[in-house]
Amino acid sequence: QFVESDDDEELLFNVPFTGNVKLKSVMVLGGEGGTHPAELRLFKNVPHMSFDDAAGEPEQTFALSRDLTGELEYPTKIARFSNVYHLSMHFPKNFGAETTKIFYIGLKGEWTEARRHEVTICSYEASANPADHRLEQITPQTHFIS
Repeated sequence: QFVESDDDEELLFNVPFTGNVKLKSVMVLGGEGGTHPAELRLFKNVPHMSFDDAAGEPEQTFALSRDLTGELEYPTKIARFSNVYHLSMHFPKNFGAETTKIFYIGLKGEWTEARRHEVTICSYEASANPADHRLEQITPQTHFIS
């Protein structure tokens, strides 16, 4: 089984993670001949990325070699991919065919549980309003020592 592009050679994958990932390397197993992808552009933390968004500057770009056995591993710049919760993979071109075929994408890294704190709605007083703090009648007492 494989994924094949429709009309042209471009493919775009959006991969959401259930936690934070430190992405260390990527493997791509493509099709035979010219259908193997020739370039990979990685974008991090851009949910719902489209082909229009892929025209922007990626975090890292790889020139891919033809790999029919899945032996080539492309190391990422770990400092840039240390806190990834969504990965977008854009394959803009191949080796000359009309469509691009991908049989396997491998991601190697470390997963950690996401600690996402939900928004808390709070009300704060800048200064106290005495009308909001009614107390029982308090009589001031003074104590003198003679």
